[in-house]
Amino acid sequence: MTTRPAAGGSPVRRPATTPTGKDGRALPDFTRPALAPSLLAAVVLLACVAFIDSSAFVFARWGVTVLALIVLVFAIRGRVWWAAVLTAAVAVCWNPVVTVPIPGQVWAGLQLVAAALFIVVGIAVKVPRAAD
Repeated sequence: MTTRPAAGGSPVRRPATTPTGKDGRALPDFTRPALAPSLLAAVVLLACVAFIDSSAFVFARWGVTVLALIVLVFAIRGRVWWAAVLTAAVAVCWNPVVTVPIPGQVWAGLQLVAAALFIVVGIAVKVPRAAD
């Protein structure tokens, strides 16, 4: 952190203070913003395995697609490119507007794989804490 220099002087460097939480402990240098939407997407995927062949599955597809796009943004911000590619693939496969024709048994397996993927991505994506 630099301050304005005195007339004719050079800038004075102050040591950067580490941000602290309410309890006085130092905060980490990163956050995990993709964790909450990833866990929510995993819950939606696991809960909706039961009605893959019903018409209500379109609502689950909307939810998974929106949550995948949210996680995709956080993966790009954290520069975790493999997670960005995989969540983009999930967003395309679960897209309710342009559906991908996949049989019901394969969907059930993909639901479980995608739920595990969301959990791993939520834990792996770290976004650097912005300077205050």
